[in-house]
Amino acid sequence: MARPASRRFRFVNLDGSEPQPLSAVLKWALVDKVLGRRRSDNAPAATPRVEVDLSQIARAPAVGEPARLTWLGHASWLVQLDNVSLLIDPVFSHSIGPGVHRLVPPALEVAQLPNIDAQLVTHNHRDHLDLPSLRAVGRPVIAGLGLAPFFMRQGLPCTELEWWGAARVGDVTVCFVPAQHWSRRGLTDANETLWGGFVIAGSTARLYHSGDTAYFDGFSEIGRRSGPIDAAMLPIGAYEPAWFMSKQHMNPEEATQAFVDLRARRLFAMHHGTFKLTDEPLAEPPKRLTAEWQRRSLDPDACRILPVGGSETVDASGQ
Repeated sequence: MARPASRRFRFVNLDGSEPQPLSAVLKWALVDKVLGRRRSDNAPAATPRVEVDLSQIARAPAVGEPARLTWLGHASWLVQLDNVSLLIDPVFSHSIGPGVHRLVPPALEVAQLPNIDAQLVTHNHRDHLDLPSLRAVGRPVIAGLGLAPFFMRQGLPCTELEWWGAARVGDVTVCFVPAQHWSRRGLTDANETLWGGFVIAGSTARLYHSGDTAYFDGFSEIGRRSGPIDAAMLPIGAYEPAWFMSKQHMNPEEATQAFVDLRARRLFAMHHGTFKLTDEPLAEPPKRLTAEWQRRSLDPDACRILPVGGSETVDASGQ
């Protein structure tokens, strides 16, 4: 469970940290921009995208078959295993707010999805909880504490979980685990709902989606308590400027260390190349991840940077 609430917030991180003060937000978003202190991306590169094999994803793998991961862009994934199809942080919208538009189309449209058994939402920020997308899919939601009333008002059944709480979807176990982040949907609801990641366990694979998170000591505990993780979906983008973003997001080097702490078999990169949210160039995160992987002499086959729409199978053998 999250650390007991402070005087101001219902939930705080395991280390007691709280959201950045409004003054820090204004300094980055307004003052530094006016004064020309923010990095600019003069040559944005197109994120690779491939067509999803709709015949392949039409059926979830059966019990005993390898799990399948399909990257839909940003932090959105289609996860299929043991006759179950799950969406994590689905965003199909072309805009998630004023001035924040997709730079690469979604991997597919909602009408092209297979039957979805549940939608997993890591936290309530708009690039992870996109209400038009969740409504369009129209399937039950699993999310952190405090979010059930929000979803019920939208006609979406919601199972709330505290950290280390679990739910069953068919033969699959979904466990909500800690992350180093925060939550806010409006101006006055900071940290009123719980944020986190998911460990999804089936017959042949254990999969981890971190949600939004800074680097923190919790990765080691997640790996220890969950058991061997066959695939870790970890964010590598939205990290500049470090003085502001490092309290809530990881850079590629920190994502690599998180992978090591988790003792996972593979890292699947996410949270890059879809929306321009922060100051680093769009093409930078995958390059830095590859460079860090090489610097540490890690297994090159364990680092997966998929194109939007890319799919891979995963099981405990590492195949």
